[in-house]
Amino acid sequence: MFQSAAWLVSQFYGLTHNYALAIALVATAIMILITPLTLKSTKGMLEMQRLQPEMRKLQQMYKSDRQKLNEEMMKLYSEHKVNPLASCLPLIAQLPVFFIMFRVLNGLSKFGSDGTFNPSYIPKGSELYLALDKSKEMLAFGLDLAKSPAKVMGEDFLRGIPYALLIVLLGATFLVQQRMIASRTTSASMSPTQAKIMQYLPVAFAVFQVFLPTGLVVYYMTQAVIRIIQQWYITRRFYGHDDSIGRQAQAASDTAREMAKDEKKSSKSATKPTGKADKPAPTQSKRVTPPKNRPTPSGRPQRPVPPSKRDKK
Repeated sequence: MFQSAAWLVSQFYGLTHNYALAIALVATAIMILITPLTLKSTKGMLEMQRLQPEMRKLQQMYKSDRQKLNEEMMKLYSEHKVNPLASCLPLIAQLPVFFIMFRVLNGLSKFGSDGTFNPSYIPKGSELYLALDKSKEMLAFGLDLAKSPAKVMGEDFLRGIPYALLIVLLGATFLVQQRMIASRTTSASMSPTQAKIMQYLPVAFAVFQVFLPTGLVVYYMTQAVIRIIQQWYITRRFYGHDDSIGRQAQAASDTAREMAKDEKKSSKSATKPTGKADKPAPTQSKRVTPPKNRPTPSGRPQRPVPPSKRDKK
């Protein structure tokens, strides 16, 4: 797997003689291969959203019977020919590619015992190997793709500014892509806070790229730009008219959200007390000492008052 990915980088380098362009072309080729999976998963996700009102009814109907709920859910998926795992296909496909490219790019700029590059995974007679062998930098457009932005900024802050701007640009492309998705995707079970977290989570991933080789940043930058083009095409294809599957999914999500609000209101009204609680009767204090000028209950004579106190009274 690593040799195949490195061979692809080598082939594109032979065409462009530029490390950054070769990595960008590899990213483009991978995105073209994944695009059919992305379109299929998007359609599957929209079909799932169209079923949200019916799924909500089943959840209320069988909320005390988990096994029966799962059985009815599977029947619902089977009737509408929906695969609940379809939306995970692009992610599953891209995770191995990420680790492969990470290792390949690190292998291309691996240092040997003499302090120069000793590239791995590529044929020794290729143009890419001859360009990297006995070299200490992997320069493209003035950037060393073998070093991480954090390392360059640590060595020389002014020299690291272009690397920092590349990370900022990567975060901006991730944010644009995520906002395009969030503008047309709604979920009945997702709160506004969760939606904001999902929207800005890719930006945090872009910040993490500071510690990875700049060549990998170029790879992800290219993929992010292609994803923006993909999202524009998806919006046009699946949301282009009123009867499109995307508009139907949005209407179903709105209905499911209203159902969730009604359920929450009904549950609150059911737990709310209907009447006022009876107030406890006030306790009467019992007099301990007998009142003045009255005989004691025992019939004993009262103690005589001293003359001095009688005069004061």
